[in-house]
Amino acid sequence: MVIRANARLRFRRYLTTKEATYLYGYSREKLTMAYAIIAAGGTQLRVEPGRFYDINRLPVEAEEKITIDNVLMVENDGDISVGQPLVSGATVSGTVVRHMRGKKVIVYKMKPKKKTRKKRGHRQELTRVMIDSITVGGKTIEADS
Repeated sequence: MVIRANARLRFRRYLTTKEATYLYGYSREKLTMAYAIIAAGGTQLRVEPGRFYDINRLPVEAEEKITIDNVLMVENDGDISVGQPLVSGATVSGTVVRHMRGKKVIVYKMKPKKKTRKKRGHRQELTRVMIDSITVGGKTIEADS
């Protein structure tokens, strides 16, 4: 396996896995992680077991288990399953950590020479979800402890 070197090096070259492990701490195990691409909250996300993600507000309570059936693609150690449009029998299960609001976005509208100015703010309602496992074809992929 060959990994492209970071821009910190003086010149561009490709590193072997052994060199990359020495320089950046990458290893072959870390480079082949299981992940899935799901559709939730009106967006598509690349999710991995054991990580949390912020999704547009979901109508569930905190500390509740959820199962997402809209799985578009699953990759596990080089085995790729692509759906048309969804992968049959694939699910992603997770736990709702909490509901929160995103960072404030300022919307400022101004018309020059007209003394017209509008300043409004917006904070998106979000749900933080911890991904517990990915299931495809009866096989469950969980986070490494």
